[in-house]
Amino acid sequence: MPISAVDNRSVTPDSDPHYEDRINLAAAFRMTARLDMHESVANHFSYAVSDDGSQFLVNPLGRHFSNVRASELLLLDANDDSTMDKPGAPDPTAWAIHGAMHRNVPQARCVLHVHSKYATVLASIQQSGLPPIDQNTMRFFNRVSVDDGFDGMGLGDEAERLTTTLGDNRVLIMGNHGVMTVGQTIAIAFDELYYFERACANYITALLTGKPLRIATDEVAEKTARQWDDYIDRSPYAEVHLREIREILDREEPDYKL
Repeated sequence: MPISAVDNRSVTPDSDPHYEDRINLAAAFRMTARLDMHESVANHFSYAVSDDGSQFLVNPLGRHFSNVRASELLLLDANDDSTMDKPGAPDPTAWAIHGAMHRNVPQARCVLHVHSKYATVLASIQQSGLPPIDQNTMRFFNRVSVDDGFDGMGLGDEAERLTTTLGDNRVLIMGNHGVMTVGQTIAIAFDELYYFERACANYITALLTGKPLRIATDEVAEKTARQWDDYIDRSPYAEVHLREIREILDREEPDYKL
């Protein structure tokens, strides 16, 4: 399948079968930029649009998150070995990491990877775990994978290894690198990313006080994490979060839909 973006600079339900997916992913880019969780023209988000997960949307090379439009998202095939030789090829690390994830981890329909400030601080210290000190950190209790085999910029073997490290979790701390969240929907993956960065910010800020941490017991932390799981899985919480983001952008940055 060739690399493709929508040609007409404006997507509609009639012009593109992935209309809602493009709009939702573009909204995630724009809000991530507003929250200062991106990095220059690096970092990448992707979403699988085929049943087997191999065909996916991803941001084009060199596009700032705050400028991403729905029509500009590339449609790639994770099994197309010639992708990087074609005109309009994506960033090499985007192709390596996201291609590997969509090729090898079909349950990871949406893959969001950033070098956000506090998650990357956590990825940079020897003890990269997140202790249960508040409701946000407890959301991720025993639900975060940690990759400690960093060996370069996410190309080749590095990308393939990440697909085996995630396991059944929705969050992967990429040691010496950043963070990745995944989900069955764009809404869930973005909600995970948002709350994980908030949790990391709470933890790092607490450490900066130099005071002893108020760490919850494993029993309380697990109870709270299960409550979060139930809340996310049994209610439209994440979808409502994304809906509200779209409403803000519809009012203030409507060009994200173009």
